[in-house]
Amino acid sequence: MAQIPIKHRKKHVAVRRSFFWCILLLCFAAFTFSSLLFQGFHQWRPATTTALTVVKPIIQTVEFPDETVVFLKYPPSTPLFTKHDLYCLYLDPNSSQPPESVENDELLGQQLVRCPLVKPRGVLTSLFVKSTGYTLSIGPSRRWNSLAYEAMIDRDNTTIVFVKGFNLRGGRQSDASKFKCVYGWDVKNPKLVLQSDVVSIAQEVVRCNTPVSILNNPQRFIGTSNMPVKVSVRMVGKEPLDSIASPKRRLQPNLPAQKQHNMCVCTMLRNQASFLKEWIMYHTRIGVQRWFIYDNNSLDDIDDVIRLLSNINVTRHVWPWIKTQEAGFAHCALRARDVCEWVGFMDVDEFFHLPTGMSLLDILRNQSRSNSKVAELRVSCHNFGPSGLKHVPTQGVTMGYNCRMIAPERHKSIVKPEALNSTLINVVHHFHLKSEFRYANMDRNVLVINHYKYQVWDVFKEKFYRRVATYVSDWQQQRNVGSRDRAPGLGTRAVEPPDWSSRFCEVTDTGLKDRVAEMFTDPNTGKLPWQKSLT
Repeated sequence: MAQIPIKHRKKHVAVRRSFFWCILLLCFAAFTFSSLLFQGFHQWRPATTTALTVVKPIIQTVEFPDETVVFLKYPPSTPLFTKHDLYCLYLDPNSSQPPESVENDELLGQQLVRCPLVKPRGVLTSLFVKSTGYTLSIGPSRRWNSLAYEAMIDRDNTTIVFVKGFNLRGGRQSDASKFKCVYGWDVKNPKLVLQSDVVSIAQEVVRCNTPVSILNNPQRFIGTSNMPVKVSVRMVGKEPLDSIASPKRRLQPNLPAQKQHNMCVCTMLRNQASFLKEWIMYHTRIGVQRWFIYDNNSLDDIDDVIRLLSNINVTRHVWPWIKTQEAGFAHCALRARDVCEWVGFMDVDEFFHLPTGMSLLDILRNQSRSNSKVAELRVSCHNFGPSGLKHVPTQGVTMGYNCRMIAPERHKSIVKPEALNSTLINVVHHFHLKSEFRYANMDRNVLVINHYKYQVWDVFKEKFYRRVATYVSDWQQQRNVGSRDRAPGLGTRAVEPPDWSSRFCEVTDTGLKDRVAEMFTDPNTGKLPWQKSLT
């Protein structure tokens, strides 16, 4: 083969080098233009719903036992979807159908689209926007029971991460040295994460040392893409859990001298809208000033009820995480800590009863004056039965059920959130406190809880669907059959016993019924203010 002369060879190499640098320059220019264009899309605020096809949302997907939840996060002021705007598209096109609900989570600034689980080939592939014909690809799904699902940066600059998947023992602190926290937009890639030590880990709540770069810019991971930074947790020597949790500073670092509210309540519920109005109106009258409602997958128009209570300080937080009541209460305690001196943790079928006629605020003022080291009031619970009824009482639970068991069972607590142990360990009924604080048992003649635990069968059977507490067995499982968390003698199936209406009735107790009638009955109509919503 003929050799290229040296002078021509040099010219040929120079041409190739020039061509290489031109291509490189063009690639760089194209990359820069596309990056600017991408950032411009995310900074632009559309004015109409058709603009949603331009602003690409951050999409994360989690698969639950009976549904797939798609989390859509748009820039602020972006018009939001409704249930009627979307269609869930599956691998099998014949399975495609509208979502069960589309919910707005104002706390995290996102929407949750609930697509039903379809068998046998019901793999969710995308969301279809009806009005525009635009398709939102959802990407891979994460499993609900192996996931870091929420995070927040605390006042002391630690990150608190809420996780499912480690199956740690309830009520105990675990060995923090066996775990690490990881931060990054891809927590599974060891080359693209920052690691930090775990300060404490207990149940499903992890506290991590937050890297300085994350504290300086918790919204973005410096030097990477436009995806928000995520945080996850791993056992030493193993991969991190999947994560959709972005650490944000949602807690006030500097507190006012006086809390905004003396008495608040946190609850977690599912499909309890028909009972919510009575519960909130009664407790507001006796002293509750602020309500934190954690909605665990309701499909019963709870928003409509809350709108009717617009004169009461009630906020609803969408909480899709199943079997996480302890973690949800820990999350609520952190939020309530900024604005509430005391917080009660209770269910919608539990009512504080003050036999002496005092208010909750009277109780708390007396307690604060008598002993500043008491940071938890434990209130005994009386369990009420169906009281001979077969249908939901139209006047409400406090008026309808008046027969209960003699002996009280367990307790619920009112706590000072500032006094909680940093691990946030709780067993639903009460939290662990810092070492310098203690609890006090309330005299049942002063304060007690009427727990309308065993209502008419149509209400009670809904409890068989799924229990919300992490460390309490579902009634359909053959575990802990002798536990007080189970209905005595009921078994594992939602089948009504013939004598259900007469069970759990050992003593007649009309104390709260009489007080409610006196406080709320309209003298002109004879009705209670919540009665219309229950008929």
